[in-house]
Amino acid sequence: MKKLGSKPIVRHWTLLAAAALLPLLLSLIFSYFAARSQLGRHMNSIGESLMNQSEQISDRAQDMLNTLQRFAGQPCESSLIDIQRISNLNAYFRSIGLLQGNQIVCSSAYGSFTGPLNALISPPLFNTQHLTSSISVAGTYGVPHRSAVLYLRRPHGDRGSYAIVEGQYLLDFMQAVGRPRGDVLSLRVGDGYAIRSGWLPPNNNPLWGNSQLTLHSTRYPIALSVESPASEFLRIWQQLLLTFLPLGIILALVFSLMANNWLKRRLSFHDEMRRAIARDEFFVVYQPVYSNKTGEASGAEALMRWQRSNGEWVSPDIFIAAAEAEAMIIPLTRHLLSLIVRDSADWQVPAGFHLGVNVAAEHLQDASFLDDIRQFARHMALHTQQLNITLELTERSLIGDPQTVISKLEELRSEGFRVAIDDFGTGHCTLSYLQTFPLDYLKIDKGFVAAIEQVNGETPVLDTIIQLSHKLALQTVAEGVETPLQFHYLKQRGVTFIQGYLYARPMRSEEMINWLKNPPPFPPEI
Repeated sequence: MKKLGSKPIVRHWTLLAAAALLPLLLSLIFSYFAARSQLGRHMNSIGESLMNQSEQISDRAQDMLNTLQRFAGQPCESSLIDIQRISNLNAYFRSIGLLQGNQIVCSSAYGSFTGPLNALISPPLFNTQHLTSSISVAGTYGVPHRSAVLYLRRPHGDRGSYAIVEGQYLLDFMQAVGRPRGDVLSLRVGDGYAIRSGWLPPNNNPLWGNSQLTLHSTRYPIALSVESPASEFLRIWQQLLLTFLPLGIILALVFSLMANNWLKRRLSFHDEMRRAIARDEFFVVYQPVYSNKTGEASGAEALMRWQRSNGEWVSPDIFIAAAEAEAMIIPLTRHLLSLIVRDSADWQVPAGFHLGVNVAAEHLQDASFLDDIRQFARHMALHTQQLNITLELTERSLIGDPQTVISKLEELRSEGFRVAIDDFGTGHCTLSYLQTFPLDYLKIDKGFVAAIEQVNGETPVLDTIIQLSHKLALQTVAEGVETPLQFHYLKQRGVTFIQGYLYARPMRSEEMINWLKNPPPFPPEI
């Protein structure tokens, strides 16, 4: 018995590792994006809070400018006291006043002092002649090192008003909302100076670098940004990972156990089939086929069976599917051929007796196929010279490389082999395949035969298959015939060969030979 090679072992452990790592990797990825989403919501929340505060201050500034407009054109001496009183009652403002063109003509901070607007701003702006609306500045004349926001209004040509909002109010708010998590907020009004609550060290890591969010007001020329440090994202990610990781570990264990059990079953089936071959647990049964032309058995189909050494049976549907999945179908077919050769040593069959042997698609398209079949035929000829071998192919066998398949089948047919399509109608065979490939027999699947309910009734699909086979000059074999009604229905429609429990059940080699010597009376009456 051959041992498993290193490649299956490597694949085994690779699949186990993949099954274990996949849930952990998904936990890592999911928690990463969840952390990104949570951080984004946090940044958007504090950004909107700062934007609301900034817009409220701007609303107050606009109200102040509206209030000051009633003093426009009046001498500063007559309106200064009122302007100073209004300024003192509104804590947000550093100073307010009136403009004449680009000159300050009255100020709550400097009285009737007259001077250019640019002199009030620190550092001076490049051009204030066309300045309107609002702008953030680094400082003012009296407080040069503390930011502010300048608001202007000139509704009457040269006569207008101004208001300077103390930037410290904005800075205090920025620091209050940003300090708990180390966020840095920045606000810019117009094209002015950026009022910032601090600075973050640069971190451009594409996965967990600093994060930034920018918001714009729909009412004022205000743009603000929220910067969150990489450490905050990593903190959120770590918290979420601690939440998801236990679930990932549980899923990893479950997936590993499931994968291990599946691999064990898979590998054990591969090994078990090899051991079963070595222990001679497989054997062949033969189901006779009745000919309506000769009125007697014309051949038999060889069917493989598996009974474990403990007496347990393995269904052919299971072990054949497993053999195909585990690349064991070719060794299993070769073992089938060797078992038939061994059985045939004691055969005495009538001239022209047909033996049907099932051939897998993988074997048909393998380079060893022709040699295997020819070697099988030579060994069979040593025992009986009167046997005709029919290769029974599934419809799947014709899909793949049609020209190669045609070439192989034509070679074998020229050497005396016959070819049948098995279980026709249950696969993917198109009608053109029946004309293209060199075929002799068409075996009707038992599912269509089971649909026969009365002799004079109709089964459209079955009738179509029978008519098609006649037009293509293919002889038909009906499988799964179990009742006299089915037999007579098929006979009336010219089906040549009958196979099923009604005629004979599958039997071991010695039993079949004895059965052929003294077959029971057939056909039955309805």
